[in-house]
Amino acid sequence: MSSAAGPDTATEPDRPADTRTGTFSALKIRNYRLFATGAVVSNTGTWMSRIAQDWLVLSITGSSFAVGITTALQFLPMLLFGLYGGVIADRYPKRQILLCTQAALGVLGLLLAGLTLGGVVQVWHVYTIAFLLGVVTVVDNPTRQTFVVEMVGPSVMRNAVSLNAANFQAARLVGPAVAGVLITAVGSGWAFLINGLSFIAPLTGLLLMRTADLHKVERAPRGGKGQLREGLHYVAGKPELIWPIVLVGFIGTFGFNFPIWLSAFANKVFDSGAGTYGLLNTLMAAGSLLGALLAARRSRTRLRMLVAAAAVFGLLEGAAALAPVFWLFAALLVPIGIFGLTFNTTANATVQLATEPVMRGRVMSLYMMVFVGGTPIGGPVMGWVTDTYGARVGFLSGGLISAAAAVAVGLVLARAAGLRPRVDLRRGSGRPLVSFVPRDGARQAPPADSDDTPEGDDSVPGDEREDTSPASGSESGTGGAGAAPQLTPAV
Repeated sequence: MSSAAGPDTATEPDRPADTRTGTFSALKIRNYRLFATGAVVSNTGTWMSRIAQDWLVLSITGSSFAVGITTALQFLPMLLFGLYGGVIADRYPKRQILLCTQAALGVLGLLLAGLTLGGVVQVWHVYTIAFLLGVVTVVDNPTRQTFVVEMVGPSVMRNAVSLNAANFQAARLVGPAVAGVLITAVGSGWAFLINGLSFIAPLTGLLLMRTADLHKVERAPRGGKGQLREGLHYVAGKPELIWPIVLVGFIGTFGFNFPIWLSAFANKVFDSGAGTYGLLNTLMAAGSLLGALLAARRSRTRLRMLVAAAAVFGLLEGAAALAPVFWLFAALLVPIGIFGLTFNTTANATVQLATEPVMRGRVMSLYMMVFVGGTPIGGPVMGWVTDTYGARVGFLSGGLISAAAAVAVGLVLARAAGLRPRVDLRRGSGRPLVSFVPRDGARQAPPADSDDTPEGDDSVPGDEREDTSPASGSESGTGGAGAAPQLTPAV
């Protein structure tokens, strides 16, 4: 399984709420344990294949632009057809869908392995298979994202999302390093072969699951009219959905072009080979794994954390782009991984927790469409900038765009919550340099557990998103069973 991670209510109100706590609480659930075990195997293969694919294209063409084209083709189907994948995920049993998509991904991996090991691979072969992988991913991604809550239930969903990310990043630690050794020793074909075979693991896990233990969620009716339009209108009417998704789109398009930048830095800036490229990916994965484990410990999802993580992520990219020596560049990849993963998991959990169960597939397909689907735009653009002006300028521009987008979305969310920024330059004032306070003439609703909100306190009702009654399987609350929690957009 490849990753890129609701409020949810099981439709079985008599089922006792799951009270598991802890960093690895989701792993106590058998079905999720099978899912996670299969995922870590195939994720390792996926990362090996990604590194081998990027290096193969760079070796054949000598062009970062060609690497960007490969990445763009792999994610172009998500941009073109992503919302249809969400409709399929909402309409059909997710376990059966995943059995089909995971098998298809394995077959494509074996096909690329055969072409490469046979010595006949050409760049158009890689382009074609990358595009076909993207077509399968259109359905696989939203289905896999939303299947999590069926395995673990709503009360453990946030933890499972973070563990999914940790799973993916743990594989990212191993995959690039192994790929670098394999490419240097025997060539890219063996990495592709291992990737194709790795999909046996998730297929086995899906087949061994106990379907009776899955949490039932409402599915969209078959043949319903206007379901795509309904999903778009639903997102457009909820600021706590639309603005995080907008920020995800900017970061995904311009900030996550690491195959282009890291391969260019390894090859052209530091004059190294595939081993160094694998090392750079491994260092970033180490930071991402740490970020995922930290996210798994958090019980709340904050919009302010989402915006702050995106801003710091962009600034760190800019700092790495200007790093004068290899060791500093490599060291900065670790915190880039931490904040990039913090942004990813916070955005994913924020969007899922704010979405009604019957809409989740369509909302998450839109989420994945703007996050992954932006690559066909950002990949070639960043590849061209990198080829034309150098790897440092390409990396710097991506970081600055990401940081600027975070600041802009943060200000929009603050305005939507009735806040304005306040800058306090006084020494010893005891206040943060920048905080958000109610706008003149506007008053924040006080938190539920207090009588008032002190002026100057930048906490915002709705910012700390705990599992409210609707999200934890209770029928209490304004929406009753199955309703999404009413969230206030905040920073």
